[in-house]
Amino acid sequence: MSKKLSTICVYCGANSGFSPVYQDAAMQLADTLTAANIALVYGGSSVGLMGIIADRVLAQGGRVIGVIPQALVDKELAHEGLTELHVVPSMHARKAKMAELADGFIAMPGGMGTLEELFEMLTWAQLGLHQKSCAVLNVDGYYEGLISFLENATSQGFIRAEHRHLLISHDEPEQLLALMENYEAPQQPKWISANET
Repeated sequence: MSKKLSTICVYCGANSGFSPVYQDAAMQLADTLTAANIALVYGGSSVGLMGIIADRVLAQGGRVIGVIPQALVDKELAHEGLTELHVVPSMHARKAKMAELADGFIAMPGGMGTLEELFEMLTWAQLGLHQKSCAVLNVDGYYEGLISFLENATSQGFIRAEHRHLLISHDEPEQLLALMENYEAPQQPKWISANET
């Protein structure tokens, strides 16, 4: 059953990448979110793909909610024109607040931080701590290696087959959003459920 998403957390690089295809994809995702009246939750920075997607959503009249640790505010990396900006004490608090604010999660191309944020949400989903959709926007095949890794980990017995599909992937924002809205969480979490934490 399709469910309306009102906020989506987008994880993406504090760099823009070498190819302009990544910047174009960030703007296309921003347009898709605003057209669907979905607010952007993101890491609150003004640089890299993070700054590009936030600026584009704002330019289209959409809502942008940033969450940034005080240490990055002190380095003058915070975006000053957001709808809301939550300043938190640590990176751990940042991830928790973003998870609280979002109905689903999309990873754009990014580096270690992007992967770490995405996999924490996937792990929480695997454990049954939330039932929100987790996805990658697979721009120009950026995440093909990651998808192959997950397939191999499943075939080798380290990921259950029902959990392999916790990660949604598509290269077009509109189709990705549709898949997220039709996502149904597995009925059997790996070890614990949300009421056991």
